[in-house]
Amino acid sequence: MLSRLPRWVEIGGFWLAAIAGSVNAVGLLGFRHEAVSHVTGTSTLFSLALARGRATDAWHLALIALSFLLGAILSGALTGNVALQLGRRYGAALLFEALLLTLATIALVRGSDIGHLLASAACGLQNAMVSSYSGALIRTTHMTGLVTDIGTMLGARLRGHALDRRRVVLYLILLAGFVSGGVLGATAFDALGVYALLLPAGGAAALAGAYAVMRKRTIDGSMS
Repeated sequence: MLSRLPRWVEIGGFWLAAIAGSVNAVGLLGFRHEAVSHVTGTSTLFSLALARGRATDAWHLALIALSFLLGAILSGALTGNVALQLGRRYGAALLFEALLLTLATIALVRGSDIGHLLASAACGLQNAMVSSYSGALIRTTHMTGLVTDIGTMLGARLRGHALDRRRVVLYLILLAGFVSGGVLGATAFDALGVYALLLPAGGAAALAGAYAVMRKRTIDGSMS
């Protein structure tokens, strides 16, 4: 159980989920109505494109899914492990995410579909960066698994099993972050168009800075 969950996990998780929710909202509104923060919807659209003989669309969707995978590979190369642990190179991963989202914005402004791929890679990088903490699966770019886990735990509670309240709270925080980010992304898109992607890019860069400060304070504190 997550009986001693550090506050920074909750804050960072909310922030990351908000970033992903914002990116996904902009994707749904501006990228041919395609989600980029997860692969499930993309896989379904890919199947539909194949069934209807739309080879160009199928190829594009396949590249979006591949980009998500490549982002996850980049995350693994940077952080080395899916388990959340203070001290790993999350700052570098977050800066890469900010760069990918910025490049995606530039590409989309110029009318290039490469922007879709870059945004998907950014989401794949983020989702793989933090996948577990103390046995709890953490997903920040899609909510299906979190809602499923909450339902499973509540169902088990009805059968008399103990409820890991801290885990439920963490998952609800992540869900709230994703929804809040979606609201922000949709509002920003209405005002800025694809330039709205610069908001989650800035959020990722700011989180990288906050992580660097927290890591330095932790190291200095352990040495004193």
